[in-house]
Amino acid sequence: MSIVADNEIVLKDKEFRRIGTLVYKYCGITLNEGKKELVRARLAKRLRHLGLSSFDSYIDFATKDTNGAEFISLIDSISTNLTSFYREKQHFDYLTSVCLPALEKRKTQLGKKRIRIWSAGCSSGEEPYTIALTLLDYFKDKSGWDIKILATDISTKVLESAQKGMYTADRVAPVPTDLKNRYLTKQKLGPDMYYQVKPQVKNMIFFARLNLMEQWPVKGPLDVIFCRNVMIYFDKPTQEKLVGRYWQLIEDGGLLFTGHSESLTGIEHKFKFVQPTVYEK
Repeated sequence: MSIVADNEIVLKDKEFRRIGTLVYKYCGITLNEGKKELVRARLAKRLRHLGLSSFDSYIDFATKDTNGAEFISLIDSISTNLTSFYREKQHFDYLTSVCLPALEKRKTQLGKKRIRIWSAGCSSGEEPYTIALTLLDYFKDKSGWDIKILATDISTKVLESAQKGMYTADRVAPVPTDLKNRYLTKQKLGPDMYYQVKPQVKNMIFFARLNLMEQWPVKGPLDVIFCRNVMIYFDKPTQEKLVGRYWQLIEDGGLLFTGHSESLTGIEHKFKFVQPTVYEK
């Protein structure tokens, strides 16, 4: 159990419940008791920045802020953004060995060399950039393909980082050397080595802020949706609603990838189980 220092602002149970209700209504994220210390630590920085002495006063400030900027900061602070290049690599292996060959064949037969993929909950960009690198590598000797990736997240902070496409050397360590040399530019900034994603890759991706609980500007049909390690923050009714909306967007034969700790077991859906964390319409 975390012990709060005397000079720290205490998050009372009723304040935590109030924050939890606000966050759940806005974006579907469930904050259980185990998240209380995380919420306290992250939001305490905002309280200190604003010169506020209690979480109740901060909640009042955030909800009454006329332009909504502070409420977005609240959501940004609470959103967890753990990610990496080639996270859960089996998904990208499956893309290369099974999904893309089937897509290529089907699209070629239809005379529509168009592929659309959505990275929902893209965090700081490693996932959509990995998707782009995987597709660029697969289609490198095949011309005429129109490939676009939509990358969305609720956090404005991580989206800013994603759009820059600048990563430290240790962050891009999982990227295969040939792809790193082909699609990333090495730069030394001060004592540190960075890698900048090249325009060829960035131009494949459209980054946008999106709350999965609200209306989507996404028209579809989509060939693949990555929604990995996002639904673990939602309760079963919210998961079921979200998966149903994904099913409507994906075209027949399209795939939904979920995170390794997620499963559609226990919720009603129309997807066909392919293998753990991979579902087909």
